Amino acid sequence: MLISKELQAQTIEYLNLLEEPVTFIMSIDGSKESQKLHSFLKEICALSDKLTIVEERLEYIPSFSFKHTNSNEKINITFAGTPLGHEYSSFILALLQVSGRTPKITMEQLKAIKSIKENLNFKSYISLNCINCSELVQALNIMCIINTNISHTIVDGAIFRYEVDNLGIMAVPALYLNDSPLVTGKNNLNSILEKLGKSTTNQFTKYTKKLYDILVIGGGPAGISSAIYSARKGLSVGLVAKELGGQVKETKIIENIIGTPHIEGGTFAKDLYNHMKQYNIELIDTNAKKLNRNEVDNLLEVTLLNNLIIKARSIIVATGANWQHLNVPGENRLTNKGVSYCTHCDAPLYKNKNVAVIGSGNSGVQSAIELANTAKHVTLIGRSKSLRADDTLQEKIKNNSKITILTNTTPYEIVGNKYVEGLIYTDEDTNEQIKINIDGIFVQIGLSPNTSWLKNTLNCNEKGEIITDDLSKTNIEGVFAAGDCTNNSFKQIVISMGEGSNAALSAFEYLTKNKNILKTT
Repeated sequence: MLISKELQAQTIEYLNLLEEPVTFIMSIDGSKESQKLHSFLKEICALSDKLTIVEERLEYIPSFSFKHTNSNEKINITFAGTPLGHEYSSFILALLQVSGRTPKITMEQLKAIKSIKENLNFKSYISLNCINCSELVQALNIMCIINTNISHTIVDGAIFRYEVDNLGIMAVPALYLNDSPLVTGKNNLNSILEKLGKSTTNQFTKYTKKLYDILVIGGGPAGISSAIYSARKGLSVGLVAKELGGQVKETKIIENIIGTPHIEGGTFAKDLYNHMKQYNIELIDTNAKKLNRNEVDNLLEVTLLNNLIIKARSIIVATGANWQHLNVPGENRLTNKGVSYCTHCDAPLYKNKNVAVIGSGNSGVQSAIELANTAKHVTLIGRSKSLRADDTLQEKIKNNSKITILTNTTPYEIVGNKYVEGLIYTDEDTNEQIKINIDGIFVQIGLSPNTSWLKNTLNCNEKGEIITDDLSKTNIEGVFAAGDCTNNSFKQIVISMGEGSNAALSAFEYLTKNKNILKTT
C-alpha cells in the first residue's frame, strides 16, 4: 500500500470536493516504476467513484495525465513518475482543479495568465523530497487549468536520471520552457509570470491605500509568530513575505520543538501558515527593499520590490537568514551545477556519485548521513578540529562506512568546467593543499542574516545581524526585530518564535503608549 490509512482518510475528504468525474490517462510498461504508478492510481480511484483509469501512450513511461470523463477533453498536465512525498499535495490540488474547482489566485494573476496567447510548453524537473518544488509545480498547473495554450510536464529526476544527466541538471526545481532553461530554484506564480513579462504589480495597489498598525517583514517562524500575536491584540496586521516558512521549509526533520518530538520541516511550515490563516492577517506576497520614516506624517514606510510603498505605525523585521556561502573561487560559478545548499532537495540527483559536505555542525552531519543513503561516497569536511554536532549525530556518522570525516581542514577552491569536478582544501595540520575528485558539494556552514536591504537604516553588528535590546527594540523608534536576522545568541526555531511574540507584545505596548498614532483601520 503506497498511501497510508491516515492519508487515505484525508484524501477521501478532498475527493468529496470533486466537481466532475476525472479520468487518468496512464502510460506504463512492465517496469517496477510503472507498477508503482499503476498501484498508486488504483489506490486513488478506489477512494472515489468519480475517478477512472484508461491506458494510452504518452511521452514518458511511466506517466499519467488527466481528462474530463464526460467530455473527453484532455488537460495539459502530466506527472512523469508517482507523485508521492511533497508532490502528493500538488497531485491532489491538480485533480480538484481539473474537476472544476476554481484555483485560489488573485484577479490580477488570472488576467495575466489569460493574456498569454502563445503556446508555452513547460517541463519542471523535481525531487519528491524537495519542499521548494511543489510551489512551482502547483503554480504551473494552475496556469494550465486556466489557459489551454499552456502545458506542463512534471518530471521526477530520480526516475528519469538519463534525462537529468543529459541536461546537466544538478539542482531542483529546474524549469524549462519550450526545451530551454528558464529558472532554477524557488519560484511562485508571480515570479513565473514576471519571467514571462506578465506583471502582477497591480494586485499590490490595494495595500498602499491602507495604514497598518503593525507591518511584519518576513514569513518564517519569527514573522508568523509576530503576526499572530499582533492580530490577537486586535491590531490591523500585514505580513510582507515572498514565501512562508523560511529556513524551516528546507529542514528535513525537526526534533527539538517542545511538545512535538518529531516533525518534517515542510509540515511544520504548513502548520504555521494554517495557524496564521485563522486570523485577519493580510499576506503581501513580495519582498521589501527599503525601510524609512516619512518626515511629513511621521509614519513608517516599507518600499516593496515593485517600488510600491506601504505605511505602518509600527514595523517588526523578521527576515531570517539564508545559507552562508564559502566565498571561495568557483563557488558562485558552479552554484546549481554541483554546488548546492539544500541536501534533501538535491540529494536524489547524486545517486551513486561522490559528494562532499562542508560543515561539521548538526546541519553538516545530518546532510552527510542523508546523502550516504544514495551517494556512492560522502566526504565530510570540517574546519574545526573535531565535529561540533550533537553526540547522537556523531555516533550515527562514525558508524557509517560510506562517510569519510576530515577535520581541521579549510576549503580553498571548487574546481570544474561546466560542473563540479573536485574540491581543493587545505590541511591545517600540514598546511598542504589536497584535491579530491567529487561530483557535488553541499555547503552547510551556517546562516547569514537577510539584512542587506536595511543598509544605513537599522544598526547591525559586524555579522550583519540587527542589534536589539531585551524588548526587541532597534535603534529606530517603532521598529522591532526578531529571529535569526538579529543578534540573538542562539539560532533555534523555538527561540525565533519566542522572539517573534516578544516583538509583537513590545510593539503593542509601544502603540498603546503612543495613542496618538494608534488607530486601527
